[in-house]
Amino acid sequence: MIKKSITLSNKIRFKSLMDGIASANPDNLKQRLQQAYHPQANWRGSHPLNEIKGLAAIEAVVWSPLLRAFPDLERRDNIIIGGNYQGRDYVGMVGHLAGTFKQDWLDIPASGGLIYIRYGEFHQIVDGKIILSSVLIDVLDVIRQAGFWPLPPSLGCEEMWPGPISADGVTLTEQDPEQSSASLELCLAMQKSLGNTLVGRDDLLNMSQKDYWHPKMMWYGPSGIGSNRGLEGFVDCHQRPFRIAFPERNSGKNHYVRIGDGKYAATSGWPSVMAKHAGGDWLGMAPSGREISMRVMDFYLCDEDLIRENWVPIDIIHILLQMDVDIMARVKLQFRKPSTYK
Repeated sequence: MIKKSITLSNKIRFKSLMDGIASANPDNLKQRLQQAYHPQANWRGSHPLNEIKGLAAIEAVVWSPLLRAFPDLERRDNIIIGGNYQGRDYVGMVGHLAGTFKQDWLDIPASGGLIYIRYGEFHQIVDGKIILSSVLIDVLDVIRQAGFWPLPPSLGCEEMWPGPISADGVTLTEQDPEQSSASLELCLAMQKSLGNTLVGRDDLLNMSQKDYWHPKMMWYGPSGIGSNRGLEGFVDCHQRPFRIAFPERNSGKNHYVRIGDGKYAATSGWPSVMAKHAGGDWLGMAPSGREISMRVMDFYLCDEDLIRENWVPIDIIHILLQMDVDIMARVKLQFRKPSTYK
């Protein structure tokens, strides 16, 4: 029998463990968390959850409230990739938690209906246990699905993210190491090509990034920005408004993970981007002049030596909070009475 690689073993193991946590109940949640997490594990993620230390706190702050709010929760992974970066082993995941919104969560009133909770995750694995989880949950999209929208209309499409067009995002087989390296190098080269200064539409469409994107590229953005198709859609709906609003940026210097796995690659930093909000009209906001940090993940599918699809979890609510726009406070003002469904 051929021995599985550490990357493949981790992907298989943690797909099962994370499925089990998402479908846990109050009687078995602690046991399932102990199977997956180191006792001294840390969890960091989207506002208002942010940084949590220790397994007991992860249970009390993250999972118990979530499972109370969505008692029939189930996990649906669209992408599972793995790899090693700077001597650290990772499993990365993109997908949705699906469940009926029965009780309020994070002060978002329960809708009583189906909600898809979009996530991007990187789990650092040590001796078969998670020592650090980095998790970007699209809390703003939950607010949208629950029936409240606290921002101007998105420029892109506000819909559930699809899985890869190749229908092979859950890579539970050994991948070609050369292809894995090539996928990561392609995506890093694209990131390097972006530069910092150009904001003109024609300039952005004709800069060297065009050599890396597939003609039918899809860019899947977070709620508030939305998703778009083709380089023109990407430039018009995200890249140009973002560059106008944040002309001074440092990107990629804080990456804690860069991995390639077959046709897939992924990167992330904590934070990924440091910027100054010097321009206007990003998500309808006037320039605040604030220095801000951005929690961002990028997951890529490469095809025909080009980037075909890009899934991009971003903690929009955390960015806006640094611009003195408190989305969670707006939710509380809109819904003053709790809405519990039984």
